[in-house]
Order: sequence, then C-alpha cells, then structure tokens
Amino acid sequence: MKQLKNRSDTSFIKKLFVKICRKFGFELIDQNNFFIPTSNSVMGQTISKPGKKSINIPLGEVKITRNIKSLDIIIRSCAKVKMLTQNKERIFKKEKIEYTLRSINSLLKSINFAKNFFKNIDFKIIIVDHESGEDNLKKIKDIFILNNLNFKLINLDIEEYKDTISELNYQKKKVSENQISNMCNINKSLDLSKNSTDLIYFVEDDYLHKREALKEMLFTYERLSSQANKELILCPSDYPYLYAKAENTQIFLGENFHWRKIEESLCTFLTSREIIDKYWEKFLSMCKFEHYPFEQPLHEIYQEELCVSPIPSLAVHCTNANSIFGLSPNVDIKKLWEESNT
Repeated sequence: MKQLKNRSDTSFIKKLFVKICRKFGFELIDQNNFFIPTSNSVMGQTISKPGKKSINIPLGEVKITRNIKSLDIIIRSCAKVKMLTQNKERIFKKEKIEYTLRSINSLLKSINFAKNFFKNIDFKIIIVDHESGEDNLKKIKDIFILNNLNFKLINLDIEEYKDTISELNYQKKKVSENQISNMCNINKSLDLSKNSTDLIYFVEDDYLHKREALKEMLFTYERLSSQANKELILCPSDYPYLYAKAENTQIFLGENFHWRKIEESLCTFLTSREIIDKYWEKFLSMCKFEHYPFEQPLHEIYQEELCVSPIPSLAVHCTNANSIFGLSPNVDIKKLWEESNT
C-alpha cells in the first residue's frame, strides 16, 4: 500500500508540474517516448501556436511578434493558352485546362488543411481569368463547390491595361499577344492586392501544391518575420535553376522545412501588403515593359528584401521537363499529379 501511495504522489506532482509549465507557456518533453505533456502531443506533430510561438525541437521557442491577420490568394488563370511561348510541351502532355484544374484543386486542399491550424485567419480567394471559356469556368467553379470554399471570379479585360504596355520588349521586338495577356493579368492582380489587409499569395494556374504547402508557408512567415523583424517574400518552389550555379546563400528553419535565401523567382510568390506598397512602382514596371528576364523587377526587390524558398519544394511548376524553371528536384511529381486530381 505504501508503494502505491508513493506512485500516486509522484503522479500528482507530475500533473501539477505539467499544469504549472503549461500556465507559464513552457514546453516539456519526455525523452523516453518523445511525448510532450504540455501540448498533449508527440514529437513530429505541430506544437507551434499561430500568432504566439513557433516551437522546434531541439531549438526551442521563437516568440511570434508578427502574427498573420489574413491571406488573399489571387490566382491568375488562362486555360486558352497552353504555354506562354507555345513551343514546348508540358509534363504529361495534357490540355491546359487539366493543369489549371489540378493546380486549383491542390491549392484548395492546402487551404482547407491550413485552416485546421490558422483558425483566426481570414482566407479570401480571387481568380483573375482570361478567356478560359464558359465550359472550363464551370469546371473551375465545381472544384470550389466540392471543397466548400467561396471565391470571386473576375474576367480580365486586357483593354484596361493594354495601352500601358510598351509595344517593344528588351530585344526591340514586338511583345506577343500571350505576353500582353500575362502582363495585364499581373497588373490586375496587383491592383486587387491593394484591397488586402495583410498577406497576398500571387499564384499561376500551373503549380501543384502539396497539402502542407500553405500551412508551412504561414508558420514560416510568422517565424522568420518575427526573427528578422521585417516583412518577407516566400516562393513555394525549389526551382532547378537554383542548383545551376554555385553561390552563397543563407539557410533558415521553418516549421517542418528548411528554407534558403534566393535572389530570383518566377511570378508565383507570397508577400505582404507592406512590401507591395513599398515597391509598388517596381512591381508595376513588370506589367509595363517586358524585361529580360521577365521577373527582373522582382529580382531587384530581392536585393533589398529577404526572399526564401523551401527545400524540398512545396509546389511544383508544371512546365517542360527540361526547363530549368520547372520540375523541382527530389519530389515525386507523379504522385503529386495524381493527388491533385478531383
């Protein structure tokens, strides 16, 4: 009986200690089984608390000073144009609408997954579409119904911006109609971002997202922005061109992924309204003149602001398999393609 009493006393003391630690915001870990009693979870599960603290074992806690209020997701779609340059086939050799549907479907699944953790964030979804056709737009709408998510669809009118685009590009050649459509769509997306109150994710309709993509991006934005005490740009893809040359970088720890500093990206990225306002004219210049590379204004911004991408990739750009802007290394592309099917 005495032995049972001692065990009972020990158990009581442990429970009391856990309650005290939980009250003061401390985390405990049982090294025998990696159970975390203060969070009632095990190692490998998410124990970070949005807007409060980012926790990584064994590095400990980062206090969140930059919490996220909202996320506006602006999707640029155009099922009519198979490829911007029209001279290469995409992976899997499907019609463009198939990539659009799978891209949106994977993104919506990622949004629903992120909502399980970021319950206080206001998610808004806008599609800026250019001539995808009524049949294709109905297919897009059906995906939103399936995922139980609201969205706003805007039909792009290129006449609204066409006159602001320089007729000749960096090569002194006439800008193609496809590129004009692309630049107008980016311009419209930037204008819409002016209504955002916090973060904006600009995304093209040919990126397949992992389910954990947005969850990781949001947790990482809070963590790194709090550590650096500044706003960021997050790119979801680990592009193959990043391995084409040896250059110095910096490695950061996100929620479950490593992130590295990059100085180049394409036009799919997440950032804040503050960054958009700060570099408004620079962003807008990408819509008025076809630079080389096209994203040169973004790269100039990255010389001043921190831009990072994940290792391995959280989203894969579905372009030609031989493109340095396409398939991310060390990702099961076929599996991701199949999982993104409706």
